[in-house]
Formats: sequence, structure tokens, C-alpha cells
Amino acid sequence: MVDLRQLRQFIAVAEELHFHRAAARLNMSQPPLTTAIRKLEEEIGVELIQRGNRTLGLTAAGQVFLEEARQTLQQAERSVAAARETAAGRTGLVRLGYVGSALYGRLPDAIRTFRATHPEVRLELIEATSAGQVERIREGRMDIGLLIPPIPDAADLAFRAFDTDRLCIALPRSHALAGARDNSVSDLANENFVLWPAIEGRGFHVKVIRLCADAGFVPIVVQEAHGMHAVLSLVAVEAGISIVPQSMMGFRSDRIVFRPIKDESASFELSFCFREPVSNPAVEQFLKTVAGSKAHSRLDAGAGQE
Repeated sequence: MVDLRQLRQFIAVAEELHFHRAAARLNMSQPPLTTAIRKLEEEIGVELIQRGNRTLGLTAAGQVFLEEARQTLQQAERSVAAARETAAGRTGLVRLGYVGSALYGRLPDAIRTFRATHPEVRLELIEATSAGQVERIREGRMDIGLLIPPIPDAADLAFRAFDTDRLCIALPRSHALAGARDNSVSDLANENFVLWPAIEGRGFHVKVIRLCADAGFVPIVVQEAHGMHAVLSLVAVEAGISIVPQSMMGFRSDRIVFRPIKDESASFELSFCFREPVSNPAVEQFLKTVAGSKAHSRLDAGAGQE
């Protein structure tokens, strides 16, 4: 087997075309170098060096071997550098999931910061419901997700709080309630709701149902949609009303009126979810970056928007 040390020795001799100068370059004496080159030729089975009394050159095989040896050493050096960069979390891939409303909070700033500080890490963004993210994380198809807890049967998962939001009422602009300056959840008792399935996001769904229950009614769900953008798009076309994250109050504001819910129980948390131990150094670096990103509250954002 030819090893990297032998390749370095041959390259030195081939470039210097002089055993003594090549030995000095390699910080070794000449006899062992001469022996090493002869052994290399024996292992390969061809003559690489043209030897004479005063001149030294390469055979045709030696010229080809020189180019291949250089490329092999360069690739070995790249491999070492790549391994070190990956181990330090400076290169690699992070597959990041998020619920739709997360893009209206702290997440975009965190992503920009991470991309600026880790430009060689590829960040793959995947919008998915909380349940969809958990499924992908457990199957190894996603590294980390930003979702809305709680998640049932989550003993195998780790969570790290990241952002806060709260719920608000979303009404089509043509709706009778949209003309009022203020609306409460109790005003929605007889309205048709558009919600997303509990199986896709139990934490958010339970929040909405509890708000309605506290107001004395069970919501009349006439249609379900997978994802908050889909829910609001249905509200925009007057398929019903909904209760949605307040951070999305600017979405389709030409067709939707948003009303804040003042009840303290309307607030909720978004958390990063991942498997421990974290085996991907780039994911570790992402978690460190977002942990150090500047927090800000969105709970009062857009209050009173029409």
C-alpha cells in the first residue's frame, strides 16, 4: 500500500530532481530517501525516476504518477480541513422546520445572524405543522423544528423555549362583526370557524378550544386547513372566521380584520424541538446562535389593527 508519506517523498524528489536537495527539503538524510523511493517503485512495479551519474529525471510513468500524487495529497488536505470544519460546526447541513407563524417573529433575525456567522453551513428551511415536524425529527429527516408545544408522548424529544406570541380573532372584512371597534371571543359563539386539525398541532388547537370553552361555547368548525397561511386564506375568501397567531396580523389585511384577544390565556410559546444528544455540530452551533440572539416581545404587536 502506498501511503501519504511516500507520496510526499516522491513529490519532493520529482520536483527537486536531486536526492540530496529533496532530502534536505524533507528534513531527512539522503540514504533513507533513496531507499524509500526504490521501495515505492518496487511496490508499484514500475520505474518512476531516471537515474544517471549527474542527471535525474522522471520516466513517463513517473510524470503521470507525479500529477496523481499531487492531486491525492491535495484531496487528503481538503478532507482533513473539511473534517475539522464540520467538527467545529462551521460547515454542514441544518434542516430546520418551522410553523408558518414563526416567520413573523424572531426566527428570520436568528436565521440571518446564523447565515452571517456560519456562511458555509447550508440551512434548509421546511415549513411544516408541529406534528409534521415531530414526525420528521423522529425519522431523521429534520434536525430541529420550531413548533408550538405541548407535544404528546415527547419523552424522546428536547425542547428549548425561543419566542412568544398570542392569539387574535380573524374576520373577513365583509363580516358583520368587522364593523365593531372591539370584539371578544364570546362574540364568536354562533360563527362558523376555520381551524387546523388537532392532529397537526395539538398545542395550538387546544389553546383555541379552551378560549372558546372559557367564553361559554364550543366552536362550530365548518372547515379545516393544514397550515396557518391556508387558514387565513380561507378566512379571506369568507369561508368562516378563525383565531390565529397575532404575529400574522398583517397577512391579507386587505381582506381580513384582526382583533386582539386581551385574555392572558391567549398567549403561547414557540419552542425549538430536537433529539438529544445532538450529533450534528452545525445544529449545536445553530442552537448557540439562537440562544444568544436578542429577544423581543410580540405580544402587543399590532394591537388594535383594523
